[in-house]
Amino acid sequence: MIFTHLARKNGAASTFALAIALATGGVIGAAAIETPAFAQKKSKPKYSKAFIATYQPLEVIATTEPLDYPALKAGFPGLIAATENNDDRYAAGSFIYSNAAKQQDQAVALQGMELMLQSGNVPEENIGQFNFVAGQLAYAAEDYAKARPYFQASADAGYTDNDPLIFVAESYFAEDQAQQGLTYLSDLINAKVAAGEPVDEAWLKRGLAQAYNNNLNAEANKYSSWYVTQYPGEDSWGDAVAILLNTGGYENPEILDLLRLGKRVGVLRDGKLYLEYVDAADYRRLPAEVVSVIDEGYEKGFLDRTDPYVTDTRRQAAERTAADRADMDGLIADANKAGATINTVLAAGDTLLSHDRPADAETFYTKALTIPGANTAMIMTRLGIAQFDQGQFAEAEATFNKVEGARKPIANLWAIYTAQQAADTM
Repeated sequence: MIFTHLARKNGAASTFALAIALATGGVIGAAAIETPAFAQKKSKPKYSKAFIATYQPLEVIATTEPLDYPALKAGFPGLIAATENNDDRYAAGSFIYSNAAKQQDQAVALQGMELMLQSGNVPEENIGQFNFVAGQLAYAAEDYAKARPYFQASADAGYTDNDPLIFVAESYFAEDQAQQGLTYLSDLINAKVAAGEPVDEAWLKRGLAQAYNNNLNAEANKYSSWYVTQYPGEDSWGDAVAILLNTGGYENPEILDLLRLGKRVGVLRDGKLYLEYVDAADYRRLPAEVVSVIDEGYEKGFLDRTDPYVTDTRRQAAERTAADRADMDGLIADANKAGATINTVLAAGDTLLSHDRPADAETFYTKALTIPGANTAMIMTRLGIAQFDQGQFAEAEATFNKVEGARKPIANLWAIYTAQQAADTM
């Protein structure tokens, strides 16, 4: 288990949680929308005689204080039954909605809103808003299948307040249909990206939370990539690295290259991550890098200078670093030989990279790719890192984009960060 702030699934939601203001309790009331009064209609309504006869006594009850709401509510079915035309329906719906909403009677308020929408008399400029409120009411009643088309109709009508489309995705999430919700949300995001439009950060955070909490690892990686692309920063990058660390099922070689990214971005945010990095680098293999990681952990206050494991590891790593430097010329000479083995050439590349000599490391990673039996994905990843460390961002991005297999998500994050660094230098 990687002990980051994302390691425990139960705590992960708080990292990404999106506060969706659902229409419940006091949120939905008479002030939820301004229901147009009958006199506001563009043409004079024509009510049926039966409807007027049924409506008038109910209006008396509605305007008498104190309000006898149970008696008023008991008359609503008869009012609906008395409707004969769309003007009747609109008027009945408005009357039912406004009175039920004041009493927080959401189920009945929804009936009233549906009547208004069914009448066809809702002013065009209010159609999106009315559909949104209908969706809220259905959502509050946990009738998510009914809520979805109302939210969609609200968006289709051009209503953008309160972001109705996210509620469509939320309706799937509320039904524990995480994959369906993520598929819907992904389609929205893809459309935004294709149009060159910014994606709402709330969409990305919500999708990331749902994917992670429901163990949909491929979706989590996709949303992480979107998040760091659209909103690069400490939070997005820290979450992306931590999520991939927790879900990738990686061994030390992959963990090392992922945490190398975290170190360069500056998002190793607790001592457990630094210790994970120390273990992945291994002071017997890459002692110089271990010293660098521990010293950074000390400097940032994430590692305890009195911890005997850390202090002993650093001491041994420092001793081996000195030995590495003394033997470096011999290692390079061996790796340069025509018949050098893949292990010798890789050792040279890895050692040089950990000693902050990326240009020399690049030479040996390039050579390693020509040797039969080479772990191409690993070497390409590290070749890209060597190019990145030299500021060769275009070359590094191209290299990372060639990585396939289990390492592809790691290389993808590297490629995104490389492109961002390149943009910052232009």
